[in-house]
Amino acid sequence: MQYLILIHDDPSAWAEMTEDVRNAAYGEYFTYTGAIRDEGIMLGGAPLVPSPQAKLVRVREGKQVVSDGPYAETREQLGGYYLVEVENEEQAIAAAARVPSARYGTIEVRALAEM
Repeated sequence: MQYLILIHDDPSAWAEMTEDVRNAAYGEYFTYTGAIRDEGIMLGGAPLVPSPQAKLVRVREGKQVVSDGPYAETREQLGGYYLVEVENEEQAIAAAARVPSARYGTIEVRALAEM
């Protein structure tokens, strides 16, 4: 089964980190990414640009309406994702628990719907 591992972080926490601490966190991400790639479960993944750079698109009464993001005013914002393929939800949760941001953010695990 395929699962998205969605990484929700508080951008202000990253902004408050010293450069050394931030670089150490990036290093942990490179290590994690390499590990799940070597395990053969990683199908894709990427960090996202900050939420204020997002665009929201809606169509109302046949007209396209584009506004600046983020959609919701919350402390934590979606910062990146991994797409993994594992045998079951338990394995997806185990992979998500290893994401470095699990220690200070929230990691969402969501199965891809079979169509």
